[in-house]
Amino acid sequence: MANTLIEIAYDGTGYSGFQIQENALTIQELLESSLSLIYKEPIRLTGAGRTDAGVHARGQIAMYKAPFLIESDSLPLAINASLPLQIVVTSASVIPDYFHVRYDAVRKVYSYTVDRLQYPQIFLRRYSWHLPGLIDTVLLRKAAAIFPGTHDFKNYQVSGNNNEDTIRTIYSLKVEECEDSGVLKIWYEGSGFLYRMVRLITGTLIRAGEGKVSLNSITESLSGDNKTAVGPTAPAKGLCLEKVIFHGQ
Repeated sequence: MANTLIEIAYDGTGYSGFQIQENALTIQELLESSLSLIYKEPIRLTGAGRTDAGVHARGQIAMYKAPFLIESDSLPLAINASLPLQIVVTSASVIPDYFHVRYDAVRKVYSYTVDRLQYPQIFLRRYSWHLPGLIDTVLLRKAAAIFPGTHDFKNYQVSGNNNEDTIRTIYSLKVEECEDSGVLKIWYEGSGFLYRMVRLITGTLIRAGEGKVSLNSITESLSGDNKTAVGPTAPAKGLCLEKVIFHGQ
């Protein structure tokens, strides 16, 4: 059995996230179906992380036990042959038996795209949150500077999803503004993220930029004192898993 790693890019529009579910079409289900056709037996994937319904990825990572070896250069072509156009395996490699995509992942990088032009940009409409109103990017950046570090993000998870461990570390949170294209891009790099945590932080940053929530209130939300400062949950379509970083990288 060969421990095999694949890297996947996908347009999450119309899919119920990465992880396999009953009565819902997911990225994992389609990948496993393609792999099972190739190996002529059921194959089960393990992903480095879960993406929600409608969320995209450029650098999702998954692993599986292959019953026999296929050349790494040929394997993506074979898998892609039976996948829909919205899902593409971009690389494959054999990895050591001790390696695990979930437990050996130390950081994840996400981006969130905001379209700020007056009218929605047609080629961004599936991949961005359209916000034509006034946003003070100076205030937004000041709000973004509050989040890096290790904090208790219990207020930044979707209601009803009460994780016991809500301590996470955000290593960097950067805001890029491109006036020519009308795009605002927010980059997150962290040890891991709670369910919808990035989307809730994004919604909070936007409210700060609109002058609807104070910087002090956001600081209080990280100490557990002010949950009303959090959100709203930004739409899934603006979020993309860019990269998974492992030990030694």
